[in-house]
Amino acid sequence: MRIALYQPDIPQNTGTILRLCACLGVAGDIIEPAGFPVSDRHFRRSGMDYLDQVEILRHASWAAFLAWRTTQSGRLVLFTTKAAVPYLDFAFATDDILLFGRESAGVPDDVAQAADARLLIPIAPGLRSLNVAMAAAMAVGEALRQTRTRL
Repeated sequence: MRIALYQPDIPQNTGTILRLCACLGVAGDIIEPAGFPVSDRHFRRSGMDYLDQVEILRHASWAAFLAWRTTQSGRLVLFTTKAAVPYLDFAFATDDILLFGRESAGVPDDVAQAADARLLIPIAPGLRSLNVAMAAAMAVGEALRQTRTRL
């Protein structure tokens, strides 16, 4: 299982998600360009010393990520507020790549179309979205629960 971040723009969220990856034994991917230098002190602070404990792949672009993905067997599962399928109704697999968009703009249509599945985390009416780090924690928690993946 992997968590992929499409052009993240808040270093603290990225660091928090990569810390989550380290703690749960999940690999992480950053699809650049990021909205901050990956060496940014806020990014390092939120990831703490856990960043050395996680497999992180950086992809120079969406095209580079797609090229890398052709070597992988897992499905690309996008979490988006524009989806219709609730994530709790989805059957996850151990080799899924859970994709999350930019905090400020999500993902463009071509990225959404490239996903094998598009999932929604339902929230209360009238609210826009969850923090991406919270959404990633909910998503990977459910995916690991379903696949019975243990550390």
